[in-house]
Amino acid sequence: MPLPLPLPDLISLDLLRSVADLGSIRQAAIAHSISQPAASTRLRSLEGVLGLELLHRSTGGAQLTPAGHAVMQWSSQVLDDMEALLLATKALRHGGRTQLHVAASMTVAEYLAPQWLAQLAAADPDLHVSLEMANSEQVVELVREHRAALGFVEGSSKLAGLKSQVLLTDDLVLVVAPAHPWARRRTPVSATELAGAPLVLREVGSGTREVLEQWLAREGLDARPVVELGSTTAIKSAVESGAGPTVLSRLATHADVLAGRLVVVPLAGPQLSRSIRVVWLRNETLVPPARRLLARINDVIAASDARGVARSDGA
Repeated sequence: MPLPLPLPDLISLDLLRSVADLGSIRQAAIAHSISQPAASTRLRSLEGVLGLELLHRSTGGAQLTPAGHAVMQWSSQVLDDMEALLLATKALRHGGRTQLHVAASMTVAEYLAPQWLAQLAAADPDLHVSLEMANSEQVVELVREHRAALGFVEGSSKLAGLKSQVLLTDDLVLVVAPAHPWARRRTPVSATELAGAPLVLREVGSGTREVLEQWLAREGLDARPVVELGSTTAIKSAVESGAGPTVLSRLATHADVLAGRLVVVPLAGPQLSRSIRVVWLRNETLVPPARRLLARINDVIAASDARGVARSDGA
């Protein structure tokens, strides 16, 4: 049976779904990178095509009518199927391989992602994942700007507009060179001592630094970096050379501690830790390749007896 004309267009249906998620036409327009007037025109045209009032508009935002909710529910499968169609045709253009671009913080990219991607390659060879490394703050922006389907971050609290899932918990440890005076001390280092020390730290925006600064701030203290570096490897090298103490992921320092290049020094008070999360856009459904990658990562974490338990928290 031929479909009747005119038909509702998919972009307008997707806009309607975004209004439901974000609560206003303005926010939906921003999410779709179009102007608010253009979004309003599309939504009024959709109402005209369907002959239904889909939105209650007010100065405080826009809410879906009962008819709007029904249309959104009915169209969700259509939108998901179209997304799958576009991905499938893209895979054909790439010789049958599906492309997925993700971003990860330095710690995740260096110490976790290689195992995840190796497991994925063995289980799903037609899915090609490209990985971009950045600090946690930059990863969040890459996801918000639609430049990465998934982002992996450390302890970030700036997740407005994103959904997240905790993958695991990672401890942070204070480490020094074997020749540093703290390497031989028998008592834990206090927050005051740490704040007074010339530290080697990651740049502002790093998840590791964010957690340390929050820990010190609870005591009314600030970190005092003598050196700021953009990679974990560079920081470890500086610490080994005697530049000063640092606080890093236990994942990142484990091999160096075993080899005697670094020494872990206990900190007074509660253990420093942060959650490692995967984030994606709140108002968008995860594309099938992203769901496949996330499922494989959860399998790897469960098999490796990680201490953190994966959970969705809608942050």
